[in-house]
Amino acid sequence: MIPDRRAVDDAGFQGLVWVAGHTFTMGSDKHYVEEAPAHPVTVDGFWIDATPVTNRQFASFVKATGHVTVAERAPRAEDYAGALSKMLRAGSLVFTPPKTVVGPDITQWWSFKFGADWRHPYGGRTDIRGKLDHPVVHIAYSDAKAYAAWAGKDLPTEAEWELAARGGLDDAEFAWGDELIPEGKLMANTWQGTFPTQSTKPAGADRTSPVGSFPSNGYGIYDMIGNVWEWTSDFWSARHPEPASHSCCIPINPRGGDADAAYDPGMPDIRIPRRVLKGGSHLCAPNYCRRYRPAARHAEPEDTSTSHVGFRCVKRT
Repeated sequence: MIPDRRAVDDAGFQGLVWVAGHTFTMGSDKHYVEEAPAHPVTVDGFWIDATPVTNRQFASFVKATGHVTVAERAPRAEDYAGALSKMLRAGSLVFTPPKTVVGPDITQWWSFKFGADWRHPYGGRTDIRGKLDHPVVHIAYSDAKAYAAWAGKDLPTEAEWELAARGGLDDAEFAWGDELIPEGKLMANTWQGTFPTQSTKPAGADRTSPVGSFPSNGYGIYDMIGNVWEWTSDFWSARHPEPASHSCCIPINPRGGDADAAYDPGMPDIRIPRRVLKGGSHLCAPNYCRRYRPAARHAEPEDTSTSHVGFRCVKRT
């Protein structure tokens, strides 16, 4: 039940959708190991943005605050042990489809481009003209937090995000049911073709799409799956906690792991914690990344921005 129907007409709640709190099964035992174990959690009701934050909305924030994103600032040498000085320049990670692929090396399709940022999503002279209603990208965690604070909101926890993405279908594989493409109808902006070399989408439609281009889920929320990955406030954990042994012990409003466990063990000299991303993006494909599901999750260092990561906000009662 919505706590106060008058809030729907309040300016501070425009563009928000109410998600009633309840107990649901978070995670999955059927796919990637980091999604397991499936376990019950209880989440209180909250409001969530109906769409990811757009270029238009983020531009308003920057105009009002003068915020400079992480991608627009040169990295500090003291934060990146062993980094080459020539690489300490402002920029971000951009996806570029290769003609061929040899092995699993992602550097064949991801590259750090100087000058790539939210205003220039693919680097160089690219800009966001004609894409003001696309999700903003090249957003690091601190950028998303700054926007949320300015808007009087917060970033969702992983549990809040997953509950909202399920749209009332708590036991379904996808946000819309158990079929990826029900009756041949595309339900989200995901990769079409063979990733990363072949896209069968029309020319110019192989990146982000305007928010709301695909059907909403059962709660009336758009783009929870595909289009762009979205930041949550939770620190990364390699697995979910084990299910509570008794119903009285089910976690209430869980907040994820802690910072000490969120560092990348493969990069011990760089102490940048990772946060949980949710939802998949326009680059998720059945042949490579099946993370276009509410239970799916991905680790992202707080300082990292890419051409397929954005965010949305919540407002709690």
